[in-house]
Amino acid sequence: MIFIMNRLIISLILTMSFSVLAIDLKVGDLAPNFRLQATTGKFYELSDFKNKKTIVLAWYPMANTRGCTLECLSLVKQGHLIRQYKAAYFMASVDPLDDNRDFAKKTKADFPMLSDPTKEIAKAYDVLNLFRVASRVTFYIGENGKILKIDEDINPKTAAKDIADNLKILNIAKSKTKKNG
Repeated sequence: MIFIMNRLIISLILTMSFSVLAIDLKVGDLAPNFRLQATTGKFYELSDFKNKKTIVLAWYPMANTRGCTLECLSLVKQGHLIRQYKAAYFMASVDPLDDNRDFAKKTKADFPMLSDPTKEIAKAYDVLNLFRVASRVTFYIGENGKILKIDEDINPKTAAKDIADNLKILNIAKSKTKKNG
């Protein structure tokens, strides 16, 4: 019962609309490399996409919470809008892999959800907040590995459409295939 109450309190705090981070990374900076395991068991590394695809790395606070579920469902239901572009997209959190696997299963996620339980990559991206979870921030990383955009104003319900709109604004090439990753 205490666990459920604590999770509920954290969930309520995470859905509040306030920013608790000051991102040191800037547009034009080289994005920190990452090697994180996805819910599928596969490892993804930023450097694997260099000179191949733009990367969209959407950090989220905690699996199975309201806002994160809305964001994930947006990407599930409207991921086709993102797959129109030459881009791979991921959601990432500091949750343990098993929590993210459960979350991916419940939401029927059809894209890689990455886990950073050591919080090392979240720290490198400056998204770890005072609650020791990732803030909801989406990074757009060009094929050259440089940050094209940092979006801190995420609407979980429209996340997929917003990502696709940003890819268009950033002049990301259209994809010849409809595959992510």
